[in-house]
Amino acid sequence: MKHALQLRTSQQLTLTPQLQQAIRLLQLSTQDVQQEVANMLDENPMLELVDEFAPAAFAVDAGVGQAAEASQTSGSEERDNSERERDDFGVEAADWESRDRGRSTDDEDESWPEHSAGQLSLREHLHEQLAAGAIEGRDRIVVGLLIEALDENGYLAQDLVELAELLPAELGISLDDLETALVQLQHLDLPGLGARNLGECLVLQLKALPEDTPQRELAIRLAGSHLDTLAAHDFNKLKKLLHCSDNELRAAQHLIVGLNPKPGAEFDHSVADYVVPDVIVEKHQNKWRARLNADAMPKLRVNSMYANILQQREDGNASQLAVQLQEAKWLIKNLQQRFETIQRVAQAIVDRQEKFFEHGEIGMRPLVLREIAEELELHESTISRGTTQKFMLTPRGIYEFKHFFGSGLATENGGTCSSAAIRELIRQLVSAENTRKPLTDSRMSEILAQQGIVVARRTIAKYREALHILPVNLRKSL
Repeated sequence: MKHALQLRTSQQLTLTPQLQQAIRLLQLSTQDVQQEVANMLDENPMLELVDEFAPAAFAVDAGVGQAAEASQTSGSEERDNSERERDDFGVEAADWESRDRGRSTDDEDESWPEHSAGQLSLREHLHEQLAAGAIEGRDRIVVGLLIEALDENGYLAQDLVELAELLPAELGISLDDLETALVQLQHLDLPGLGARNLGECLVLQLKALPEDTPQRELAIRLAGSHLDTLAAHDFNKLKKLLHCSDNELRAAQHLIVGLNPKPGAEFDHSVADYVVPDVIVEKHQNKWRARLNADAMPKLRVNSMYANILQQREDGNASQLAVQLQEAKWLIKNLQQRFETIQRVAQAIVDRQEKFFEHGEIGMRPLVLREIAEELELHESTISRGTTQKFMLTPRGIYEFKHFFGSGLATENGGTCSSAAIRELIRQLVSAENTRKPLTDSRMSEILAQQGIVVARRTIAKYREALHILPVNLRKSL
């Protein structure tokens, strides 16, 4: 073989640090972005938060701009690279305006839940009840041991025999002691605590009801011995086993349904997860608009004092400050791009899903990432990043951007119906059905076909399960 030299020309996109940061910021959630900004504020003295009453959150002072230009050795080349990176990222160059909104400076933020010092855990509550009760001496110690063995729902998951074997022999606590203590624990002020299974928990609560409660005894027998049959909605079998009528069984079932299967859960004071909406969707002059949530936007600018110091210094340390200044400018610019992209994506979604905002899930239309990408002239991967862990606050609640994307099924008239709309139709059919004769998946498929929407029975079953709707036999009532 002969060796030869060939010249080839090709184009290649180089992910510069600035572009890498822009891509990463777009993919992060609002909370992660706020954490990123907090870290940068700690590490980079060139960055500072804008004062509450500053005119623009992302503005860079003219003096700071001059200092930045003085610290750059190839300013025009950097600007050219910056423009290319901006085009690669898929966001058109535009002036950025930010309107600061007044925000409370109080130490207490209404968005954070407050817990009073008086809130007790389940174990603390029971120990207080034990101390205030008539149980004394050794019995109090044994009941206290059982309290510590309860789970967060108030159940005693560990078998008493196993618990007795685990206790040190020198304590002298027998199985009989534990069984007596369990009865005492179960008679504290919260019925159902200390149960070893769901049936026992329900029975304890039923026994705490007044003796003249209609069908109380029948409900006790039902919860104690036939809970699985009740869960299977096999009412004919239950009537034969319990020798009762429809009305009696219905009354007993009503008592059981009104009980608390997790009596200890009310003492769970864990803080629920929360999200901060990136955009707010409102209707103005019969048009739905998506605007950025000002509270979700970090308000940053370059520290003018340090920038002026950089302009005046010529020693070796100035180079480090110049690097930090450039990093500060990159962060501010990339945050601008991030929020601009999110707002554009949100508005494009809102424009296509107007019927959802007017009518709810039933008005959802099929939508894929490619449609938004083509309209905004962005890459599909950019749209994917811009919709992941991004949320919009609407009059119907808070939704992730991804909620508005989904496939669709063809209709007989040549149109399409989104999977979200079909799920809503299924939910409406089930909510309006006769519970004594609920709709089967096949019957719902027939009803939708009559409306021009052809959906297979197995697809109905898949959507029903996604909605956490029980099968037809478990939805049947007396």
